[in-house]
Amino acid sequence: MYKGKTVCIVVPAYNEERQIGRVLETMPEYVDKVVVVDDKSTDKTVEVVRGYARKFKDKIVLIQHRKNEGPGGAIASGYEWARDNNFDITAVMAGDAQMDPQELPLFLDVISSGEVDYAKGNRLFTGRAWEIFPKARYLGSAVLSLLTK
Repeated sequence: MYKGKTVCIVVPAYNEERQIGRVLETMPEYVDKVVVVDDKSTDKTVEVVRGYARKFKDKIVLIQHRKNEGPGGAIASGYEWARDNNFDITAVMAGDAQMDPQELPLFLDVISSGEVDYAKGNRLFTGRAWEIFPKARYLGSAVLSLLTK
């Protein structure tokens, strides 16, 4: 719970067996539920998530798609689960560990205070993005992001 509000984090995942553990291990204590939506992975993502679900008991929910629906479909499934389970705040964090969970309060503060109903971040404009991303991918993503605004 964060400032009196229940928090659900949706984690869309497709073939993230190598990264999903870091996402789940670094999730802040105030997050009430983590909903991992596996989008028909062909690797061991599901097995890795099940292991963490056993470790963290009731904190992790795994939803498995029967067919690959893409990131948007995975996010929609997670949002639907959070809505059906009456969470006050729902956020999305990618399953590839590119987002820093320590930045969640930047969003949660303005949402929990009622200042806004929706907030969106940009992983490309943090100081760590340049260090984490391959340079060509970073530049390509930044250009596409700017062109679509």
